[in-house]
Amino acid sequence: MKLAALQMKSVGGDIAANLVRIEGAASEAAAKGATLLVSPELGITGYGAGEAIRALAESAEGPTVETLRRISRDAGIAIIAGFAERAGTAVYNSAVHVDGDASPTVYRKSHLYGGYERSLFAPAEPSTRLFEHRGVTCGMLICYDVEFPENVRRLASAGADAVLVPTALPAGWSGTFITDHMIQTRAFENQVFVAYVNHCGSDAMFSFAGLSCIASPDGQVMAKANSADETLIFAEIDPQAFAISRAENTYLKDLRRV
Repeated sequence: MKLAALQMKSVGGDIAANLVRIEGAASEAAAKGATLLVSPELGITGYGAGEAIRALAESAEGPTVETLRRISRDAGIAIIAGFAERAGTAVYNSAVHVDGDASPTVYRKSHLYGGYERSLFAPAEPSTRLFEHRGVTCGMLICYDVEFPENVRRLASAGADAVLVPTALPAGWSGTFITDHMIQTRAFENQVFVAYVNHCGSDAMFSFAGLSCIASPDGQVMAKANSADETLIFAEIDPQAFAISRAENTYLKDLRRV
């Protein structure tokens, strides 16, 4: 499959504007042959919208997810988008996968980062949410989740070929380390593809690192954005093309459980 990653500058608190941006990217990505588009963490509401995020939270059956499904049908491309999900009295930092008329798949962030996120969201229990896309088994994590190796290993052990990660990584030296080293390491140590898809620019509260990237199972960077601009990056996700790497680096098979 051909994967597209949208490095995006969301408008804080403006769901309609952010959906328009995703719709444009979906059309552009599909025209270039992509079948799956990944956008950033909380790209629907904007990451730095603060308390407004809780007011904007919707259920997975709400109008935002229905609009994403319509965009997916119209453009002929599956979409992963970050949104604030309301479930009963709880609000989760979630990502939804939509593919036309198919039932959506929702992943809820388990590892919240810092006081800002903990003031807005409930932490979910770690979960393994997989879906099949064009013969590729995909799993989802969100931002800080990927910095815990156990989360990626859990997905890889369950059969994921690719781990797709909407993120809101801030600018700074630690963010640069994550994009320059950690993402490639997670890909290599689990022999999976990892797509790490960030915001760029600034909102009312945060400045973002950009540097969205897609890494292959052999630890190489297949595509990477710069630090500043909205852009689409693309990569061909073909697990069979890395069969030699998987045969030589048998971490999953050789892991000894305590």
